[in-house]
Amino acid sequence: MSFFAESLRTGLGLIVGLDADLRQIVATSLFTSLTAVLLASLVAIPAGVLTALAGFRGKALLKHALNALMAVPTVVVGLVLYGLLSRRGVFGDYGLLFTPLAMIIGQTVLITPLIWNLVLTAVENRDPRLAFTCRALGANRRQQAMIVVHEARHALVAATILGFGRAIGEVGVAMMLGGNIEHHTRTMTTAIALETSKGAFALALALGVVLVVIALAVNLALSLLQGVRR
Repeated sequence: MSFFAESLRTGLGLIVGLDADLRQIVATSLFTSLTAVLLASLVAIPAGVLTALAGFRGKALLKHALNALMAVPTVVVGLVLYGLLSRRGVFGDYGLLFTPLAMIIGQTVLITPLIWNLVLTAVENRDPRLAFTCRALGANRRQQAMIVVHEARHALVAATILGFGRAIGEVGVAMMLGGNIEHHTRTMTTAIALETSKGAFALALALGVVLVVIALAVNLALSLLQGVRR
């Protein structure tokens, strides 16, 4: 049996047997990513809706800034936050570096522009007759915003799902802010890199399979949402 096939067989055995190390790593990844998505959504969804509905000077510049932030490499985000959270940084006294909270902060900063931009685009691309109808029915600004959110709800959920996909699949922020500490801040992506370099290819492959399954689930959820919208 080839090296890859043997490693795959062993890796699938770890998954089926619910290996303790594997469960710990997956749980850490899911916890940090889901928490980051929740925090980012609480900020980005209202900001995206308000930005889309409001007209103000500098709106075009804000859109360009969001597009630029979406393209920033994760290691750059990690580098900036590392400087802020390290002992000599602005927030060094709080001891956040190399903790799950630091990774949550990093992932939140990373995906907030993505969700914000997707929500902004979705609301701006809504049926133009909707705003006219709302005004004709006497809806105030808050009511108009709630109606728009309801009409664009599938797009908002899709933006959140995409944010989760980016958070759980990134490696730069998790490695630099979490430190890849065993049983503490080790995520699927950082563990894959470490275990492969150590020669523990079976565990790395098992984590890769789990990550691919999660990615497929995210894409399936998006496809189902698109089907509902049609």
